[in-house]
Amino acid sequence: MRIELEGCHVDHRQAVHRFHPRSLRPGDGAADLRALCAGSGGESVEARAAIGARSGGGHRCGDACAGSKIAGANTHRATDLNQPMLDHARTRMSDDPRIIWQQADAQALPFEDARFDAVVCQFGAMFFPDRVGAYGQARRMMRPGGHFLFNVWGAIEDNEFAEEVTRALGHFFPADPPRFMARTPHGYHDADAIRADLHAAGFRDITIEPLDAVSAASSPYEAAAAYCQGTPLRAEIEARGVSLEEATRYVANALGKRFGEGSVSGRIRALVVEAA
Repeated sequence: MRIELEGCHVDHRQAVHRFHPRSLRPGDGAADLRALCAGSGGESVEARAAIGARSGGGHRCGDACAGSKIAGANTHRATDLNQPMLDHARTRMSDDPRIIWQQADAQALPFEDARFDAVVCQFGAMFFPDRVGAYGQARRMMRPGGHFLFNVWGAIEDNEFAEEVTRALGHFFPADPPRFMARTPHGYHDADAIRADLHAAGFRDITIEPLDAVSAASSPYEAAAAYCQGTPLRAEIEARGVSLEEATRYVANALGKRFGEGSVSGRIRALVVEAA
């Protein structure tokens, strides 16, 4: 997911601290875009959002902004590689005429050079097959003095729900454990590797900050279903020829043993990156 902001001011320091991870629930990010629109002024300039993570599953449908203060923007163009994701996001944001939804690939965005003041990508960089190329796209579209902000998940050991889900599925499938969560969402957490990719794309001024928070769910089953049924992990479970519901309930039981019954919460960590 990527956002390009044209003709507006972004409080970058505040953006870094408010660009936080959210619980894994479909469509939560629509509230972020709504917050962006609510904070926009009425001047005749535009902000464009390009949401193009190659996630394959679309469980972050509609994500758009981290809630940074943005002034002077009144149009937001949100794009995604997956048209059904856009269709779903549109149903959650249909009350705001300033948002225009457009299918596009974040690694080949159809915008001219030096157009945007800022580019923002929320939990998308982990999925790019060519991260240096995607970062190069961001830099290409930025005006002089522009900023690129994005976040990625930290190591799976620092994200308790994801860690327990992966461990439980390892017991459920001992011969062939699904490793999607560790391999992809939590597989791009090395700050030195991120910095090297950004340098290769032409960025020089880079800051990377860890950000800790707590993820909550109303029950162990809700958390298990979010991971097992609402992310690309689902495809890895189904490919092993067992009942998706049976696997989900096994994971829910493991979560309940570790975090308790009823409402549960677990530590999560992301890395917030700013580059110029």
